[in-house]
Amino acid sequence: MSVEPPSSDRPTGPPSGPLSGPSQPPSGPPSQPPSGGGGTPQPGGPGPRRPWWRSAPRIAAITAVVVAAVVLAVVLSRGDGDGGTGQSGEVFLQAADKTGPDPFTESTANDSSAPPATPSPPTGSTSSNQLRGVDGGAPGLYGGTRNTSACDVEKQVDFLRSAPDKNKAFASVARVGAADVPAYLRSLTPVQLRLDTRVTNHGYVDGAATSYQAVLQAGTAVLVDDRGEPRVRCACGNPLTQPVPQQGTLQRTGDSWPSYRSSDVVVVTPSQTIINVFVIYDAAGDEWVARHRGDDGDTDRKTHRPAKPTPSVSASTPTTPTTAETSTPETATSEPTASEPPTTEPETPDTSTPPPPPEEDTTTTSQSAPTEAAPPSPEL
Repeated sequence: MSVEPPSSDRPTGPPSGPLSGPSQPPSGPPSQPPSGGGGTPQPGGPGPRRPWWRSAPRIAAITAVVVAAVVLAVVLSRGDGDGGTGQSGEVFLQAADKTGPDPFTESTANDSSAPPATPSPPTGSTSSNQLRGVDGGAPGLYGGTRNTSACDVEKQVDFLRSAPDKNKAFASVARVGAADVPAYLRSLTPVQLRLDTRVTNHGYVDGAATSYQAVLQAGTAVLVDDRGEPRVRCACGNPLTQPVPQQGTLQRTGDSWPSYRSSDVVVVTPSQTIINVFVIYDAAGDEWVARHRGDDGDTDRKTHRPAKPTPSVSASTPTTPTTAETSTPETATSEPTASEPPTTEPETPDTSTPPPPPEEDTTTTSQSAPTEAAPPSPEL
């Protein structure tokens, strides 16, 4: 029978010396506890060294704290997901008649000539990171031409229908299904901005929607929802959402225009009620027009001049949009100022004679009375 040779480090014979071990116990405790861990230390001597694995909970806790701190630092450095450059302090100025970067579609704007309104001056000092809020249902916030749509909604529908990838990206921003985009667009109302307005704009790059903070020039053709918030910029087909907070000194890039003043920029806050009729100002005809929600202007009717046609605005710091930012009013909604300065809008009619009746029974306020439960607006 063959025998396997021993390894080079294995002894080939019995150890030298006595086999019975020492006759006296060692003078001190062993350097480490037995492998079984069940031994009892000698009385009066130092206890056994704590095994490394018994420190695992402490190590895990310290690791968790470090990981959490790293994650928090990364999140704060990136900014808000919906606003893209919201924390970077950059705002892109977009002129009314220019397409701008990364358009979703070709322009569907029919008119971008609405003259700007003059907002009331701010109450007190405001920082560059504050926006001035105005209610989306304020009469005269928007303009347009009577019986003329500011945007070609059907052309917008066709553009997105012919580009499924863009349609899907658009739907992701609007928070509707891709198949529901045509109905969503047709539910919006075409108007023109009368104030330079801050929004979060969304471009299209490499099959996905991007986002950046923007100021849209007064006169820009937009589609607004049933709370009065701008949802589409017609010159590029880009979806729009609420602006997000920014930190530090704002860096303005892009276009510029002579009437631009950072202190005049506003953010549209959602109306407290569903808007059934928008009261807009037609500068070309020097008249006030009632336009029904979702209508392209075919059923426009002349209406009375509102009692306060110029929107009153007050300082308001924007809040980060929630997941259902249009279903409930935002906390950033500002109350109108108590007193309103004289406006440079159409002159006040002679009060000695009553104003002429409107061509149809319409209200002179953009907000409809909440007499019945209205269907919720699309989540954006």
